[in-house]
Amino acid sequence: MHLTDKQIKQLEDIAYQLRQDVIEMLLAAKSGHSAGALGMADVFTVLYFTDAVKSDPQNPQWPERDRIVLSNGHICPIQYAALARREYFPLEQIKTLRKFGSGLQGHPHRGKLPGIETSSGPLGSGLSQACGMAYGFKMNKTKQQVICLMGDGELDCGQVWEALMWAGKNKLDNLTAIIDRNNIQIDGFTEDVMPLEPLREKFEAFNWHVIEIDGNNINEIYNAILEAKAIFEKPVCIIAHTIPGKGVDFMEFDFAWHGKPPKPEEGEIALRQLRTLQGKIRSELD
Repeated sequence: MHLTDKQIKQLEDIAYQLRQDVIEMLLAAKSGHSAGALGMADVFTVLYFTDAVKSDPQNPQWPERDRIVLSNGHICPIQYAALARREYFPLEQIKTLRKFGSGLQGHPHRGKLPGIETSSGPLGSGLSQACGMAYGFKMNKTKQQVICLMGDGELDCGQVWEALMWAGKNKLDNLTAIIDRNNIQIDGFTEDVMPLEPLREKFEAFNWHVIEIDGNNINEIYNAILEAKAIFEKPVCIIAHTIPGKGVDFMEFDFAWHGKPPKPEEGEIALRQLRTLQGKIRSELD
């Protein structure tokens, strides 16, 4: 299984559409987190728009689906955009982000929106939930995979390391953690706030198989997920090195954009830049 050059370009086109959706949502909400959502657009494109993950928008509760757990729930606008574009719910609903009564809250709320597997918000808890799901599938002898998305700043939380130990001890080879290694968190750069390196060696010490990739490269993301599914008797960690705020030049690599939305004039500039980048991709598809 592999992606053709045309398929990669088509997926890159989708990723830039999702980034535009994120900006539109944040402008409508006047609050939310920009950098991580934009940086993870390529990962979410692979998760929802390829065959790497089993899902069915027409039957969101399909028992055989793989489970996607978004632990760093503050980047949920990118998940909402992906779900809407995959027709889990009407696209026009994305403009209700963070509104009273909306299913699109500032952090995912299981049961309020199709395709959301777990409520999240308190950082550090998602991997524990994902471990429970993966262990349950092992007990039932079923083949579902569990993919847990996490921020690198989230690794400051002690609960994460308890879950890492537990998953390694129990050889949860149906569990994949994807770390958004963008090197920023709300109050600074990760290595200044709480150094994480050597990150690969730390995961390996807990009996995890580690894959490091460019998290903004569609082909590398896709191949890493397929590789993860082929690993036996170890959970897998994909360290995805991403550009926070990708596609918007004044947001990229700036931790100040971790937890704030663009102002209207900034949003218009961001949308123009993203449309220009998408246009270049589409010209290569013609």
